[in-house]
Parts: sequence; structure tokens; C-alpha cells
Amino acid sequence: MLYICTKLNTSMKKISTILLVFLMVVACNKEHSKDYISFSGELINNKDSIVTISNRQGVIKKIKINANGTFKDTLKLNIDQGEVYTFQTSESKIAPIYLKNGYDIYIKGNSDEFMNSFKYSGKGSSNSNFILAQIKKSKDLGDPRALLNLEKENFKKEMNILKTSYDSILNSYNDLDSIFKASIKQQNEHFFMSIENAYVQNKAMAKGMPSPKFENYIDIKGGKKSLDDFKGKYVYIDVWATWCGPCIQQIPYLQAIEKEYHNKNIVFVSISTDEARRSGGSWENAEKKWRDFVKSKNMSGYQLWSGQDFSFQEAYQITGIPRFILIDPKGKIVNANAPRPSDPRLKDLFTSLKI
Repeated sequence: MLYICTKLNTSMKKISTILLVFLMVVACNKEHSKDYISFSGELINNKDSIVTISNRQGVIKKIKINANGTFKDTLKLNIDQGEVYTFQTSESKIAPIYLKNGYDIYIKGNSDEFMNSFKYSGKGSSNSNFILAQIKKSKDLGDPRALLNLEKENFKKEMNILKTSYDSILNSYNDLDSIFKASIKQQNEHFFMSIENAYVQNKAMAKGMPSPKFENYIDIKGGKKSLDDFKGKYVYIDVWATWCGPCIQQIPYLQAIEKEYHNKNIVFVSISTDEARRSGGSWENAEKKWRDFVKSKNMSGYQLWSGQDFSFQEAYQITGIPRFILIDPKGKIVNANAPRPSDPRLKDLFTSLKI
């Protein structure tokens, strides 16, 4: 009887051990398939009290930072697909972080250097480390617009270097989220294509090239005007809008320049881009706003309104106003991005052209 009990006791111990191992395996598997994010870290030299996690819709989570700079919490996302969020402790201290349910991320960094010092570790951290690496590479490359002035062969060479650099960073992270990696590849392709398109456009807008034309823009004094109406004179064009603060700031300088060169071989043409979207959805209101503004400011020179025709602005790839353009008497481009009226270099340019 004692033998049987001893044997049963030994068997129970074996079963208990097996059961414990089984439970540990189940626990581990559950850990890797959890439907929330474990989020922790340490910020040295920290003086802030809260970590805020946000996306485009707003704040997702606020986490308390301990006195020693550590923080720890969990976060459950509404969707299982990963997304780039912002990790922020103040208005000036913001860093990107890629989050997805099931990730276990630890952040370590210096609050004084913030994003530049960040190191992400743990499950899913490669995505965030990749983002930081690509941001750093972009900063090291400088302004891509510097490529636009290169000769064709040098441009191709620099573009190949640029593409290789970005591909190298992407390929050095083997465990990126598959959907995220695919979107990055697509973004990079669009980025390179936009530079190449801008290069072609920039060459088309180079000095000495025929200027794109505007046609039948409404003249505040009556009738309509086209660029061809000003052939035989230099044309200094101001593309602006009544809602644009920097545009309004330039008006007194433009009036002074126009007065000084009134009897010279140059005309000053202001093209308003006021449109319905900023005028209660009404093109009629947009035109009225332009007319009232021009009269109230007693604006001189040729005052035109483009109405619904933005082909001239699109041809010059105008993405911000005010934009100033100088065209010669033959309708060719002198400067597609000419100095502002407040810039002393504008008079220098006029002098060099013997206007």
C-alpha cells in the first residue's frame, strides 16, 4: 500500500511539472498574441510630467512620467493595423512611434536631445527605429530642391545615390511590419517621382524659356487681359489673394516700386487667386471680395482676377503666395521666382536689365 501511494505521489509530481510547463507555454503564446500594447521607457534629464500618445484624430493616451523619468502603461488600439503615432512630452518635444496591438515597446532617450537620442527596443520596435533612421538620412541629404539646378547627367547621378540611400535604410530592417514596409516603398517612389517631375518643370521654367500664359483674366477696370497684351514690355507679376497676410504686407512696397518705374518699359500686374472655397462657396463673393479690397487699398498697376482658371498658377507650380514672376518683352522668363518688392535685389535686377 505504501509502495502504491509513493508511486502515485511521484506520478502526480510529474503530472504537475508537465502541467506547469504547459501553462508556461500557453502564457508565452498568449503574451505574443495580446490585443494591446505594452509601453514603457526612461527619459533622462526629464522635466515634464506626462507622455501624450496621439494620431491624426487626436490624443489616444496620456501616461504619467515618474520623478526618475520612467513611465509604464498599456494601450489598446481600436484597429489591429499598425500606424505612425506621435510620442510627445511638450510642444517642442515630439517624436514618431509606430504602434500596433501586440507590440511591447521600450523607449530610452535624453529629454534634452529627445528624438535625436531615442532608441526603441522590444517587439515591434524596428518600425520606429526605421522611421528615425529615415528622418536622420533626410536631414543629412539637405534640401532635395538643390538637385533641380543640376545639369541632366549630374541630376541622374545624384538621384541614383538618393534612391540607393533610401533603399539601403529600408532593406537594413528585416522585421518591419509588412503593410508598413509596402507603404514606405510606395511613399519613396512618389517622393522620387515628385523630384523628377519638379526637375523637368524647373527646366521648363528656366531663364529664357517661353513663359506659360494666362488668358482672359478679368480686369478691375473693365474687360479682360491676357499675357500677350503686354508684349513689348517687361512684366512683373504678383500672384496674391485678399486672405494672404504676407501678400498684403508687400502691397505698399509694390505700390512704391510701381510709382518709381511708372514711365519705364515695365508693367506691374497683380493676379488675385481669390476663390469660392474661402468665400462661402461662392465665386461671385470671391470676385466681390477682390474688387472691394483693391478699391479700399487704392491698388495701382493692372489688377486682374483669375476666377476659376488656375492654369497659369499650375504651370508655374505655385504652391505658396505671394509669388513674383518677371517676364521679358518677348514673353520669355527672366525669373520664375523673382525677388519681392521689399527685397533690395529687385531693383538690382531691374538695373541689370536696364529697365
